[in-house]
Amino acid sequence: MRYWIVILSLLATLGLSAGAQAGKPVNINRANAATLATSLDGVGLAKAHAIVVWRTRHGAFKRPADLAKVKGIGPHTVQRNRSNIRLTGSPAKPSFDTPRTVRKH
Repeated sequence: MRYWIVILSLLATLGLSAGAQAGKPVNINRANAATLATSLDGVGLAKAHAIVVWRTRHGAFKRPADLAKVKGIGPHTVQRNRSNIRLTGSPAKPSFDTPRTVRKH
């Protein structure tokens, strides 16, 4: 019995840590709060709203590290999301599972 409890807790831990690493590329200079919250790891809706407010008051972010100037966003959060932070381009990179419109000629 004890063996199964250890196995189940290990599997649960691995599952949660894999989900925490999930993120999507996002343009922090153009995305709305909802997109930021779903795209950046460790950023909920309140912090995402703070990013949008900071950006509105101070202008576009020039470097990914500038995100740490937002209250509630620390260097660790920036580092954890560095590979997903974009400064140019569309607000979020479309996922492959979204349906695409096909034009017929």
